[in-house]
Amino acid sequence: MDEFKGCNLDYFPENILIDVLSYLSVRELVRAGRVCKRWKRLVKDQRLWRTIDLTAWKGVTSRILWFLLRQYLGCGLRCLRLRGLLLSARGGTFLSESWLKALSTKCPRLSKLCLLHADLRSLPNCQILPRSLRVLELRGCELPRSFFNQSLPTSPGLPHERAEATCSVGAQQKGRCQKGKGIASPSGIGVERLVLNNVPSFTDQHLQNLASWERLSRLELRDTFRVTANGLRSCAAKEGLSGLEGLSRLKYLEIGITGRQGYQLQMASLGLGAGWLGLEELSLGGKEVGPGLLCASRLKDLKCLHLWACTLSELQIVRSCRMLRGLRQLEFLDVTFQPRQSPPAEEGQEQEGGEEQQNEEGGTGGESNDENRTLDGTDPFPSLRRSLAGLLPSCSLVFTNCSVQINVD
Repeated sequence: MDEFKGCNLDYFPENILIDVLSYLSVRELVRAGRVCKRWKRLVKDQRLWRTIDLTAWKGVTSRILWFLLRQYLGCGLRCLRLRGLLLSARGGTFLSESWLKALSTKCPRLSKLCLLHADLRSLPNCQILPRSLRVLELRGCELPRSFFNQSLPTSPGLPHERAEATCSVGAQQKGRCQKGKGIASPSGIGVERLVLNNVPSFTDQHLQNLASWERLSRLELRDTFRVTANGLRSCAAKEGLSGLEGLSRLKYLEIGITGRQGYQLQMASLGLGAGWLGLEELSLGGKEVGPGLLCASRLKDLKCLHLWACTLSELQIVRSCRMLRGLRQLEFLDVTFQPRQSPPAEEGQEQEGGEEQQNEEGGTGGESNDENRTLDGTDPFPSLRRSLAGLLPSCSLVFTNCSVQINVD
């Protein structure tokens, strides 16, 4: 017993100490590195700096970012989450061009970057972001007009010179596509998934600039109020004179408007009516569900459809899915289903039917009500499942946190 009383953390192996330190936040890790020389060395282990979340650390400035980058961040960093100063009373520059360049140099394996409430208007474009990025999330950020533009800078000259430069760039991109290699070019953007949530400054011009992103296969637009149907229609993948035009590599598209009252509803999902070649998965939410379902039948390659945060009727869903013969999965998330409206009956028949229904309910008792409640909990709309089973026999239905609207009348 005396031997156990004299034990301390110095006797623990370093692997165990690193596992213990992995439960600490970034701020606590920095403080732990000041305990002793051994802990300072352990805190700098790159296994502790794979996923860094600084959104909960209030008051993070550019000075703190430089300190973390010089002392701790390295080749082990995979995911980085940052909160900007857009909503802070202090304001000021948060992300600088020099810091992003140093980040791409020192952290060559960074694959995911999430920015929250960051003012990016001081940055020239997205080309200064690390080339290793595969996922980029922007939530509540402010963007410059040319942020997503990756065209080569050209000096002012004759129009035919600019046309030749554009043709040469297009020929290089076409050659890279014909090679079929999955590695992004040194001068291109390697982002495969782009998430935009509550970014008011995102417009149709930004959406058109995304057509130059060669590897973009997943685009999520939530509460992007300035995107219109014409903007989405102009970026849809379609056959052109030189092959596929627009966002031709896009496989997943999400459009949803759920917040902010007072904005004019653009109904951007109506742009899907022009068709979208190669689009296999579509997610519609909020106020974009109704217009999107009207145009979903034009998507010939659609295999998965996700509907969330909306109110739907059985007739509306059946009419929209009637032409989607290739659909393999239909998912409902936080959807409120309207009750099925029966055809109006005559007064005498209605009274007789009401008495018969009361007799049947009285004969079955409370057991039938319990069964109906249980059925509604697992399958909020049984008749919808039966209707879709006949239209789409090979499609799987998924209901998550759904409910049936109760009609008081």
